[in-house]
Amino acid sequence: MLGVDTEESRAYRALVSMASAAPAELAAQLGTAESEAARILAVLEDRGLAARSVGDIARFVASPPATAFGAMLRQRQNELRLAELELSSLTELYRAASAGRGVAEVVDVIIGAPALRQQLELLQLGARTEVMAFVKPPVEIISARDNTAEDTAVARGVHYRVLLERAMLDDDGDIDSIWAAHNAGEELRVAESLPLKLLIVDREIAIVPLVSSPDVATTGALLVHRSGLLDALIALFEREWATATEVVTSADGFSGTGVDDLDVRILTLLLAGLTDQAVAGHLRTSLRTVQRRVRRLMDLARVQTRMQLGYQAARLGWFPETGHRRNERRTAAVASESPALAAPR
Repeated sequence: MLGVDTEESRAYRALVSMASAAPAELAAQLGTAESEAARILAVLEDRGLAARSVGDIARFVASPPATAFGAMLRQRQNELRLAELELSSLTELYRAASAGRGVAEVVDVIIGAPALRQQLELLQLGARTEVMAFVKPPVEIISARDNTAEDTAVARGVHYRVLLERAMLDDDGDIDSIWAAHNAGEELRVAESLPLKLLIVDREIAIVPLVSSPDVATTGALLVHRSGLLDALIALFEREWATATEVVTSADGFSGTGVDDLDVRILTLLLAGLTDQAVAGHLRTSLRTVQRRVRRLMDLARVQTRMQLGYQAARLGWFPETGHRRNERRTAAVASESPALAAPR
């Protein structure tokens, strides 16, 4: 990061930890050949990161880190400050231009899978506060595993709200990615169906992928700038989000209830509309285990039917409530599965 490569950095770090070192001693420390250690020491000396020992010119001592890297660090900091000022200036120019866009300029067209993939990555890398997304199959442009821009954005604190179509839970590989995304800090919910694929960044710009063509070159999307259309897309997202089922993977908020992580994941998948058999497959457990766990959840909630379990799960705060419609959806989803468990025992 400060102008030295990996080997030079390792050598300098080793030299800092030693009072002084001859090439042979540094080579032993680094696990490399003496000739290579001598070469690296010569490079460090040229860069001002090392100097000959006064008592023995065959030995080297490290230059003080604050002296060696202080100037370079200050230069990088100044460059970053200038870059931030330039970015702020460009952003203001962009916003002013956006405000003056005509009707025909509200929407841009992205043509081709490579261009769409690049735009998705750039928007996520540039996100400041929030990303909202509709995700529905098929996932063709960029998979969750390859979407490193998403991981980077989440790691630096960007809030992701991702709404999944229930069909995304049908693939075991997708479900593993869903668990991982939730555990990384993303907020996930599941809807029975979604009208379109969508990505909204900072409520300022959106991408609406078009129906994919067998010809990858003709795959494209709409890039929607600030406008009434963008406001409508945001409102659509919020409406679908409010009635969707939340994905919960951990029993951290269930202390004292006897509910564990597996119970929570079973209930999450059942409320999302999966069958007992599908839940067992996703969680790599047996159908009997799923049914036994559901029966235990019913006992904990002191209910006799799955319909009551769905109602009580919302009423007891096992899953955050977002309105009456979500309670109705949960109750119907849980009650629809397994007549044997739906009957009183």
